[in-house]
Amino acid sequence: MKAPNPNKPTVTAQDVARLAGVSRAVVSRALSNNGSVSPQSRARVEAAARQLGYQVNFLAQGLNRQRSQLIGVVVARLTDPFRSTLVNALLSAIQARGYQALVTEITDEQETGLSLRRFTQFRVSGVVVTSGQPPESIVRECIEHHIPVVGINRAQSGPSMDVVCSDNQAGAMLAASQLCAAGCQSFIWLNYQGSTWAGRARGEAFRHALTVQGIAPEYLRELQAPQDGYEGGFLAAQHSNLLRPQATTGIFCANALLACGFLDSMRQQGKNAPTDFHLIGFDNTPQTAWESYQLTTIHQQVDELAAKALDCLRERARHPERTAQVIPVAVGLVHRRTSPCVTEQTDTL
Repeated sequence: MKAPNPNKPTVTAQDVARLAGVSRAVVSRALSNNGSVSPQSRARVEAAARQLGYQVNFLAQGLNRQRSQLIGVVVARLTDPFRSTLVNALLSAIQARGYQALVTEITDEQETGLSLRRFTQFRVSGVVVTSGQPPESIVRECIEHHIPVVGINRAQSGPSMDVVCSDNQAGAMLAASQLCAAGCQSFIWLNYQGSTWAGRARGEAFRHALTVQGIAPEYLRELQAPQDGYEGGFLAAQHSNLLRPQATTGIFCANALLACGFLDSMRQQGKNAPTDFHLIGFDNTPQTAWESYQLTTIHQQVDELAAKALDCLRERARHPERTAQVIPVAVGLVHRRTSPCVTEQTDTL
């Protein structure tokens, strides 16, 4: 492979303009999709850029205009199937709107604020927080730099951060209705120690939903796995006397991985759903549809979450002083083997 020539002159937008026979401003508008350009002029500019090997420097544009074509995305634990599915949806939505994603993976809550500060240095056009809880002071700092911040399935961080969230209350109500209709007389809510805000919200909503169904509090047991993920669910199922004798138990899990681990562990003990208990997860990740699981689950619309989050960034950029919004995204119940459909429900998927 031929080594690059360090002495080769850099191709500029002015070079493209000269070859295409247009002004420098037309080149900028044509290659950034920012402004009106005739189809003929755009074609000449694109042809000239290809011939010269010119690439738009979006970071330099950001330094000139105070904003770049970058959208910052804060993520954690991409090995989690739901998180990776959500990030894929975000990347597709960001690119479809003419931007590029600048993704940073964090390992703890403290790194969220550091990531936001780094994004301000890149003059990003906005930030999507899918993991961690950004301090309100740093969110305000971003807004002062004209960088809107939106959270997905997060708690709000002050009056300037919009949040897009799957409808946890509706999801919990669907789960409670299904388990009661399936004849369950006792219930377990399975979460894990150090749960996310979304997981805690689902637990509170499930408690309320069972009350609405007429279930007394003593018939609900809250079980905390020692850790998140498949391993946490597996370990949680090893508790003795987990299922009440002579009573069908309905189990609702904070996420899909917990549910899959729980199911495998119970099978190892000679118990299975829906014969010995009914089981419902949350997320509807691809693994839940595998033949070995066929998990009944609450479905989150990741494409809609991504689209609504980018809508929030756009509106916040236009109206930075508006009151922060919490945008709910509808969920649905996917019936599979671990709790089959027993009644007609118009709001299921």
